Amino acid sequence: MAPLTLTVAQYGTRPTLRETLDLLHTVTIDAAGTGTNLLVFPEAFLGGYPRGQTFGSIIGSRTSEGRDEYYAYWKNAVDLGDTHPEGLGTYTHPGDGTGLELEKIARETGVFLVVGLVEKVKGSGSLYCAVIYVDPKKGIVGKRRKVMPTAAERVIWSVGSPATLKATDISLASQPITMASVICWENYHPLIRAALYQQGVDLYIAPTADARPQWQSTVQHIAMEGRCVVLSCNQFIPPPEDENPAEEEEEGAPEDAYAKIKGTPGGSVIFGPLGECMAGPLWGEEGVLSVTFEEGEWERRIVGSRLDFDVGRGGHYGRADAFKLTVAGLMLGEEKLKEKKK
Repeated sequence: MAPLTLTVAQYGTRPTLRETLDLLHTVTIDAAGTGTNLLVFPEAFLGGYPRGQTFGSIIGSRTSEGRDEYYAYWKNAVDLGDTHPEGLGTYTHPGDGTGLELEKIARETGVFLVVGLVEKVKGSGSLYCAVIYVDPKKGIVGKRRKVMPTAAERVIWSVGSPATLKATDISLASQPITMASVICWENYHPLIRAALYQQGVDLYIAPTADARPQWQSTVQHIAMEGRCVVLSCNQFIPPPEDENPAEEEEEGAPEDAYAKIKGTPGGSVIFGPLGECMAGPLWGEEGVLSVTFEEGEWERRIVGSRLDFDVGRGGHYGRADAFKLTVAGLMLGEEKLKEKKK
């Protein structure tokens, strides 16, 4: 069993989908050269997070200019070819080719890709905030759609099906891992977290657009609560050259100044299963953060952390005899165990 290296890529979306895919390819090649097994890109990395855009929409009124703005945003989104009505991964056509390209990049580099993207669907004008999982050998093996877009995001992103709240079993460096993604402020939803803990998640991925200092406390808490390794990945988007956020920010709130100019300072970070900070946070620049687990270390640290607190599947602190959680369209508990045995 070889060492296991996990990496987050803190980069900003480029002006076009083509340029962003080229950047993803370059970053993945570089990461593969350092031994990375899994590489995470931020929320809405492909397609772009529309920070500061209004799309001409206020309560009771829309504008023609805003509709054109939305059309331009829709054009830059990704069509994976998924025609399942709930977005569960029925890829009946190649879409715009992005899915095939991501599979090729993963295959050629040997890196498992977790990519945040804005997804569109053939025959529909709606968009979804999603995360896709691309295995180097198996291709696309899973996808999440954001169940509840945050605040004004709901103007442009549709709600995702709760059936996508499904953990995915993968193998990295010969290590079996149960992985799931929770997108940005979904991480503040207790039942979403509980649904994933019940599926035995040990690798918890949190792509985000939140650069507040409070976010660090959120993902650290999740690492401790779920006794899992948490990879949180945000974009870094610098201010325009003629603006300096340091001149505007209030003490202790660097994210406020960036928000005023449609940028973000980053804050990607990796926490271990006891809440220990293993890498980062990374502020104010593009780059990557990595953590390496030596042979046997992954299982030892995950299992050891659950000695005194375990809310996962069958965990002693979960009190499955007292608490039951049902998620629409999702198999949990015994049904999930039966599925794993097939």
